[in-house]
Amino acid sequence: MNRENKKRKYDKKYFRRHPCTDAFTCKECGWLVVTGGAGSRHRNHCPNCLYSVHLDNKPGDRSSECHGRMEPIGVGVRKNGEWAIIHRCKICGKISSNRVAADDNPMKLMALALRPFGSQTISHNDIKNMTITMEG
Repeated sequence: MNRENKKRKYDKKYFRRHPCTDAFTCKECGWLVVTGGAGSRHRNHCPNCLYSVHLDNKPGDRSSECHGRMEPIGVGVRKNGEWAIIHRCKICGKISSNRVAADDNPMKLMALALRPFGSQTISHNDIKNMTITMEG
């Protein structure tokens, strides 16, 4: 990569318009993360453990000084039906969402989606009633 392209790549607005194709090692589990297989031009979390890193204040700006690990805390569904992983920074507490990638660990995604049903906040009777309502 020539000097001009390298300089442009790390301009704060570069990743707002261009995909990040750099491989990286996950700070949480040590997995080597590559962009191939993501089903998206933007890889922003580990497909193995679903952790991310707090790099952006706004998507693609790379202006965060925190660089904390972003823990996956839940799953959300966007208006178009697409799933998104909800992350919370373990250092500063910022919450953000990242779209699910094609090669994400399906068991980890399901565990995140089902997490509220294992908590004390929702009673087993409520879960049973919701299941009956969905079936009928």
